[in-house]
Amino acid sequence: MTRPTPRGTTLPSRPHVGVVRRELGVLAALVGVLVVLVLVGLGVGDIPLSPLQVAGALVGHGDTVSDFVVAQLRGPRVLAAVLVGASLGVAGAIVQSVVRNPIASPDVIGVTSGASAVGLAAIVLLGVSGVALFGVVLVGGVVVAVLIAALAWRRGITGNRVVLVGIGVSAMALSAVGWLLTSGSVQQAGTALLWLSGSLNAVDRGVVGALLVGTVVLVVAALLQGPRLTVLTLGDEVAASLGLRPDRAKVLLLLTAVLLTAGAVATAGPVAFVALTAAPTARRLVGGGRVALGPAAAVGAVVTLGADLVGQFALPGVTLPVGVVTGAVGAPYLLWLLARGR
Repeated sequence: MTRPTPRGTTLPSRPHVGVVRRELGVLAALVGVLVVLVLVGLGVGDIPLSPLQVAGALVGHGDTVSDFVVAQLRGPRVLAAVLVGASLGVAGAIVQSVVRNPIASPDVIGVTSGASAVGLAAIVLLGVSGVALFGVVLVGGVVVAVLIAALAWRRGITGNRVVLVGIGVSAMALSAVGWLLTSGSVQQAGTALLWLSGSLNAVDRGVVGALLVGTVVLVVAALLQGPRLTVLTLGDEVAASLGLRPDRAKVLLLLTAVLLTAGAVATAGPVAFVALTAAPTARRLVGGGRVALGPAAAVGAVVTLGADLVGQFALPGVTLPVGVVTGAVGAPYLLWLLARGR
């Protein structure tokens, strides 16, 4: 059913109870898959732990070995993978919905590349690491996003302009990355390359704590802005006719997405294509073309943690960064989108 708007267009009525139930069911199933992956991630390794040992350590009733392995060795990495994936999933859903373009993820429009260049500059030129690096990348990501928005602004933000400007900014950022890699020492270049590949191998516990707080706050903010996001997908004219200020709503939503992306990049480096694939996957699972931020976060977390486990254990004696695995899956998906689109 639809209801007329003041300008004669139509707006979908409130979602049917069945649609809401389907979304909640999909979210519950994804959370179930995520729980299984968390148990696997905490239990598999050089010191194997049974699910009961992992559960005991999580609730504070484990033995000395399981407590140490879960809390000190594997817990921070697993938590970081979940938070990074959830952040990128929500950020991708917001950007694609606001810009109304299925390839307009933070990876493509230059936010991830710009934040990565800022982080690399902080590593190579200033020797920054840990929580300080988290803060620098967060600020840098916002600055890069403001630059992209200013260059793309023509009486508002439109999808094609944002994508094209973002591609240009990405090219500039990659040039800066190349220069920084060649100007630093061999040790700095090694550290930078590991970070740029999107790695959780040496995640900092302090950074994970900061990411946890930031992700919870920003995801809640994104969910609160969900109704505005749904209205914006109908077009600026319809949104304005309903009393919403489209440009202001877009700025607030995109700022939320940028902060989520920058936090993920500061923690693990540029983990490729999670933001691009999470939202479309969630929409297909939920159906009805709904902007499903909760399922998008869950898909992002499942993909990132699953890719990290594949990178750790798929090839004997070889540990692949999570960004390499997600890139191997996401790049063909992007090519498929470009091939089938107009």
